[in-house]
Amino acid sequence: MDVLLDIAEPGQSPLPHEARPEDQRRVVGIDLGTTFSLVAAIGLDGKPICIPDAQGRVSLASMVYFGTGEEILVGAQAQALAWQDPKRTISSVKRFMGRGLDDIQKDGFHYPYDFYAGAGGMVQIGIDQRLFSPVEISAEILKALKYRAEEALGGSLYGVVITVPAYFDDAQRQATKDAGRLAGLEVLRLVNEPTAAALAYGLDQAREGIYAIYDLGGGTFDISILKLTQGVFQVLSTGGDTALGGDDFDRCLSSLFLNEMGLEAPTAQQIRAAMDGARAVKEALTCSSTAVASIFCGEETPFQRSINREEFNDLIRPLVHKTGFSCRRALKDAGVTVEDLTGVVLVGGSTRVPLVREFVAQLFQCTPLCDLDPDQVVALGAAHQADLLAGNDRSGLLLLDVNPLSLGIETMGGLVEKIIPRNSTIPTARAQEFTTFKDGQGAMAIHVVQGERELADQCRSLARFELRGIPPMVAGAARILVTYQIDADGLLTVSAVEQTTKMAQSIAVKPSYGLSDDQIEQMLREALAHGEQDWMARLLSEARVEAQRALSSAGAALKVDGDLLNAKELGVVKQAMRHLLESSQGEDYEKINQSLKELDQATQFFAERRMDRTIRAGMAGRNITEFE
Repeated sequence: MDVLLDIAEPGQSPLPHEARPEDQRRVVGIDLGTTFSLVAAIGLDGKPICIPDAQGRVSLASMVYFGTGEEILVGAQAQALAWQDPKRTISSVKRFMGRGLDDIQKDGFHYPYDFYAGAGGMVQIGIDQRLFSPVEISAEILKALKYRAEEALGGSLYGVVITVPAYFDDAQRQATKDAGRLAGLEVLRLVNEPTAAALAYGLDQAREGIYAIYDLGGGTFDISILKLTQGVFQVLSTGGDTALGGDDFDRCLSSLFLNEMGLEAPTAQQIRAAMDGARAVKEALTCSSTAVASIFCGEETPFQRSINREEFNDLIRPLVHKTGFSCRRALKDAGVTVEDLTGVVLVGGSTRVPLVREFVAQLFQCTPLCDLDPDQVVALGAAHQADLLAGNDRSGLLLLDVNPLSLGIETMGGLVEKIIPRNSTIPTARAQEFTTFKDGQGAMAIHVVQGERELADQCRSLARFELRGIPPMVAGAARILVTYQIDADGLLTVSAVEQTTKMAQSIAVKPSYGLSDDQIEQMLREALAHGEQDWMARLLSEARVEAQRALSSAGAALKVDGDLLNAKELGVVKQAMRHLLESSQGEDYEKINQSLKELDQATQFFAERRMDRTIRAGMAGRNITEFE
């Protein structure tokens, strides 16, 4: 049967709901990233594709701006306000998921936010008189991606797969799942980011063998060793660092800039400006050998600093080499050597840094694979897994993931008895028998911990409960069977049964950093009651912010290069600007967006002339051979 080629207009999704089979459930995969987030779905050709926004951008900046009222902006609109209002613009929130105030303070970096210890131990960020948890902030990012997906797919979503760093512990995984629920999403499963990348590569390339997945994103690093055989993706081992990524490269540079500027106690705006300048330099040095940082901190003349790639490499080399420890350990845990590997897959935008690629090639003694966009590959793999879980794809692909850290129980003397070792294939259940320590002991305290240390107080405490009703016996006579069960999301349930009386007790381990069910239910009720109204208000606010940005840019361009236009052309541009200004004062966001397009069209020729002038100025007095 002939198949028509589907052609999408620029800025539109190639996922029209009209062409979707009726029995296909609408599911997506979401890469909830530290710096950028993406949403992907299976396209009409059966292959995964990242869904763009109305402007054709597939990446959503993982930034949320909280206004003075109820205004909340996400993505590019929030990013545009980051320097102007850094305390209200939250970025890299993924770094705060499932972490307490002490954890954040140990980072040793001056964040431009006011942190507080929240209920249950989770850190909260204060804005005015309000407190926001990382779960609530992440939910705003997920809501924006949900809206984008539903617009593209033509209806509400059946479910979603959200990816998490392989080394996220139970608290961080639960916080991610809570954020999905708060955003109104049915979370089908949490999937490790390296595993999602392997899904994308394995399905697209049909390569079998043992692979190392080196995943360096904005805020986290993961390394996984996977075996791909006849449709089975088995994770052999995993490791990493949930507080190491491209953001740390930026911090090395920004700290250098702030020190050279003589700022011992920089303000929130100065920190944000330095971070933005550092990120721009890092990205420029990916393709160039030198770059110039220009940092505006309120002065008329910006701080400028030229930096070359060698100097940048010296700054970040300790961080890059730090990833090697996790890599070597993961290889040892998997029982393989570098020679056993079929290849190495690069994932995450930070793997574009030349030093990182050089280090990976040297460490694994092979040229890394980067066939797919490292920024998109995780979302693409998550879309595959979502399609499988929804029953849309019946290819029979089997995904065998692992738990990243050992799960154990505290025994006498504060020791840890590991019940489920790290890198155990999940879902799984394991049981072990314990007994009483004293004669006549009628209860046993069960303390669930996670980690690799030998003492309980050196591991993370996950839960405590008591098994009561143990019949009086001499010490050592009672037999208590403790069972640990991990589901496909890596979340834990613990039960204890006294074998003689069959007295039982169990607990679904809810980490102290997660939201309670009552809190989530209350937030969901509020979101449901005001959902449509809130979303329409957001669309209007986003359009107004974009209009303000466009008017400001156009005005500045006219001030500098207005002489490039004749009177008629100048009149056309100013008329489009007036039209946009009038539209932005109204309540119709669609009208504002239309006026934005009209201004863009009216200034295209102006932008081309400005570029020509810049190029001519740069080449003045230079020989063409200098550019060969």
